[in-house]
Amino acid sequence: MTVSADDYLAVVTETIGRVAASQREAVGRAADLIAEAVRADGVVHAFGTGHSEALAMEIAGRAGGLVPTNRIALRDLVLLGGEPADRLGPMLERDPSVAHRLYELAPVRPTDVFVLASNSGVNGAMVEFASLVKERGHGLVAITSAQHSGRMTSRHPSGRKLSDLADVVLDNGAPYGDATLPLPGGGAVGAVSSITAALLAQQVTVEVVARLLAAGERPPVYLSANIPDGDAHNTELEARYAGRIRRGS
Repeated sequence: MTVSADDYLAVVTETIGRVAASQREAVGRAADLIAEAVRADGVVHAFGTGHSEALAMEIAGRAGGLVPTNRIALRDLVLLGGEPADRLGPMLERDPSVAHRLYELAPVRPTDVFVLASNSGVNGAMVEFASLVKERGHGLVAITSAQHSGRMTSRHPSGRKLSDLADVVLDNGAPYGDATLPLPGGGAVGAVSSITAALLAQQVTVEVVARLLAAGERPPVYLSANIPDGDAHNTELEARYAGRIRRGS
């Protein structure tokens, strides 16, 4: 395989098709879990670290997405928890202790559900956060790479991985290392996990809306803020979840 934009497109196209076909049943189960929570006045909390934070942004606060969604991020420790900025760094996602503070800072209610994203599924903060979510009785959907996670040793003291804790696991289909086009001297270029995770997030969202429509309910869905009346529409819906959903920086 050569290294070119066309080669990357071919790999992405194949991976998208494979993920869409293999994860259809799991997408449905994730949608069932989330739709049940939304119908019970629950909120969907999305959390990812590193590049998996893009998944949380895909779920929470974007046009065409569900309004009852909240984004959790490691920087909440600073912005909401008062910790110094130098607390943040690339190794923070490996620290299990931060999960407890993040959960405390989140505006969580018993009916809420969580979507957690981690390509490797092994870092301490994510595994500990998933453990807390399940200990407190919430539904949990995980988006991870089965291939990458399967070749890793957990960095959590329990030895568990994100996929061990979730009610529903969605495999983003990314290869070990995420990048797809091998380089002559070793390594690879062209990561895919962000693309396929976004696909899965949108598929789940669409299926949640389909279930709400089938139940005769009006889905609480965002309009783009950059179209006429978008702000008014969104503000009205957000008011139902005041204090429970954040659109942080």
